[in-house]
Amino acid sequence: MRVIKTKKTKLVPRHITSRGALVRGYRSGLEDKISEQISKADLKVYYETDKIKYTHPPRQSTYTPDFKLPKIGGFFYVETKGRFVTADRQKHLLIKEQHPELDIRFVFSNQNSKIYKGSKTTYADFCRANGFKFAHRFIPEEWLNEGHPPPTGLHGDLL
Repeated sequence: MRVIKTKKTKLVPRHITSRGALVRGYRSGLEDKISEQISKADLKVYYETDKIKYTHPPRQSTYTPDFKLPKIGGFFYVETKGRFVTADRQKHLLIKEQHPELDIRFVFSNQNSKIYKGSKTTYADFCRANGFKFAHRFIPEEWLNEGHPPPTGLHGDLL
């Protein structure tokens, strides 16, 4: 297997990246697309800026969310997923349990993918059952707009 070094000097197998995404510092075409979408919404792109500690029995672990976006009163994270394997699902359930104050949302390349071969449960079903917000292929406009205060009129009333 041929391996390519990214700008962050992390080793990423070639088969899970696109060359253009690598050049721009991302690990997947979906991450690259989402960063473009965030930029076009006139928001600053925060990519893998934060590390979240959580306990994965019996060890301490760290999770680095893909994107951090503003919302009124704080922020939320967007995690892009092509494949949402068992280890990822377990990790996010642990993080949700240990950090209920965090708002972590998912953008899937295909929300209708099954969680494993032969399963009837899709990625979307998993998110609904566990209280995660999710989207298919793109960040919904309403998520992007959460970082912008609502427009007000001359006397401060909402438009």
